[in-house]
Amino acid sequence: QVQLVESGGGLVQAGGSLRLSCAASGRTFGKFAMGWFRQAPGKEREFVASIRWSGSSTYYADSVKGRFTIARDNAKNTVYLQMNSLKPEDTAVYYCAANYRTYCSTIYCNSPNDYDYWGQGTQVTVSS
Repeated sequence: QVQLVESGGGLVQAGGSLRLSCAASGRTFGKFAMGWFRQAPGKEREFVASIRWSGSSTYYADSVKGRFTIARDNAKNTVYLQMNSLKPEDTAVYYCAANYRTYCSTIYCNSPNDYDYWGQGTQVTVSS
């Protein structure tokens, strides 16, 4: 079994920054990719970013490209999401997710169906 615990959310003014962390525990081998998704009230969960657990491939939603950076620390079994130049439309609950297969449905690993485990979410609120 795998547990994912997010942290780092909070309230920030527009233009500010936050760094989210997601620590994985339990099964530490066989991870193919990790991703960040977000869900705003009344909206569907949407892809934010993903990263392969080996190699250097990262992918981003167009809405966050150039502002957000996903990174990982294999030794700590942790993935991060650095969020800069935050906008009010970035307000959402942010979830991390882990893929323990050997593939995703696309090279972007941008579908919720690509992931086996999910964290509980952390709230990010950006005030204008």
